[in-house]
Amino acid sequence: MRGGAVGASRRYLSTPHKTEPLDGETKSPARRFSIRKEITTLPNLLTMSRLVVTPYLGYLVASGEYKLGLAAFAYCSVTDWLDGFIARRWKMESFVGSLLDPLADKTLMTVLTVTLAMQGLLPLPLAGLILARDVGLVISAFYYRYRTLPPPFTLARFFDVRVASARVHPSLVNTALQLGLMGVSLVYPVLGIEPNAPLEALQLAVAVTTIWSGVGYMTAKNTVRSI
Repeated sequence: MRGGAVGASRRYLSTPHKTEPLDGETKSPARRFSIRKEITTLPNLLTMSRLVVTPYLGYLVASGEYKLGLAAFAYCSVTDWLDGFIARRWKMESFVGSLLDPLADKTLMTVLTVTLAMQGLLPLPLAGLILARDVGLVISAFYYRYRTLPPPFTLARFFDVRVASARVHPSLVNTALQLGLMGVSLVYPVLGIEPNAPLEALQLAVAVTTIWSGVGYMTAKNTVRSI
């Protein structure tokens, strides 16, 4: 709220849940409890479990334990779907969840891209393309966060997840294809299948959509949305 006698002494920034006091005011115990309550919802706990499992998944793949790696990947995939379903079905969406979920997805994708490439299960040029696109996505996210963060600008508020701004939304088609490729790349060695035309076609599709989505982040307005 700006202007008037109240605005002269106090300013607020609207967030998806309630207004947030600025100017160094002490956060209320109720607000701190609200953040803790958001973090401990079932969907967010499932998301955080993916963040815990992902490094172990990377270790399994790097060690050539593809069966266990595939099982860990299946867990991550199921919980990724399940946390979203529960959040929508029982109206448990939260601002914290909107940040944790893409973080878990990007961590999983990065770990799998690196470890599969290390094992020769993913072409190095494609792995480099995927990682370059994700680096560009992170840079874009920081840029749009900076551009749309309401004043005053401070580093503390820049990294405060409770202060709303805009964020970059990844391409669902490209994300689905990338995850599909990671899963298939793990299935092949488990079943003893040599790389073949269907796998190469999937790799090509991922390369094309990765480039397409990367260009979209720089040109398409619908990839940047308010939160």
